[in-house]
Amino acid sequence: MTLIATDIFVSLGRQQILSGVSFRAEPGQLTAIVGPNGSGKTTLMRALTGEITPRGSITLNGRDISSLTPEALARRRGVLQQATALSFPFTVAEVVRIGLEARDEQAGALVPAALAAVDLAGFAGRLYQQLSGGEQQRVQLARVLAQVWQPVDPKGPRWLMLDEPVSSLDIAHQLTVMRLAADYARRGGGVVAVMHDLNLTALLADRVVLMGKGQVLSQGTPAEVFTDAGLSRAYGCQLQVNTVPRDGIWILPQTAGLSA
Repeated sequence: MTLIATDIFVSLGRQQILSGVSFRAEPGQLTAIVGPNGSGKTTLMRALTGEITPRGSITLNGRDISSLTPEALARRRGVLQQATALSFPFTVAEVVRIGLEARDEQAGALVPAALAAVDLAGFAGRLYQQLSGGEQQRVQLARVLAQVWQPVDPKGPRWLMLDEPVSSLDIAHQLTVMRLAADYARRGGGVVAVMHDLNLTALLADRVVLMGKGQVLSQGTPAEVFTDAGLSRAYGCQLQVNTVPRDGIWILPQTAGLSA
């Protein structure tokens, strides 16, 4: 019951975006995809979620995703995209309910529970368009959570697929979201997240996939992947792991601790 991509190729016109990418994520783990801008992270996520059809093979819990209907995929994984635009004046509760089946008898309880999980209790009746960018991002995460609320059901693990889930958030809410994702994995679900913050990734990810120029450069635990040489090569600048400059002010998420 895993998410496996084998020899994935994606082209846009004449440009090769992904070149022979192989990827594996396990339920019970938070797997982070990192790398510089343009390395193919979001394209890989779009392939993993079935948004685009690449060359190669992608299986979710033993089933080729190309053989699954959109409804079947929606029951197995929830997808948080980088940005979501809504043209109509939906309330927050209506946005969260988008992730639920019309006949879901738990909808009345799931909406407030999902909003509370992302620190938006009491926001259900507010208009989505009147929220800040960070609040809108958390509403979208609540929608995804409600869609796959139970990390495991009789058919196996469910999956959270998160593309830059903390990009618009302050540090407290970044920690809230990442703890939530880590807890989902601890309860048996699978989590795949595209990340830019290497410190948060090192703090909470179980496995890391480092990408560069449309290829996987390395994958393993954060300690295995985050090395001076590996990061410097991937990002094209000199980086040092666990080295704090003698002068200056540095605020790291580790100082906040892991407890809520």
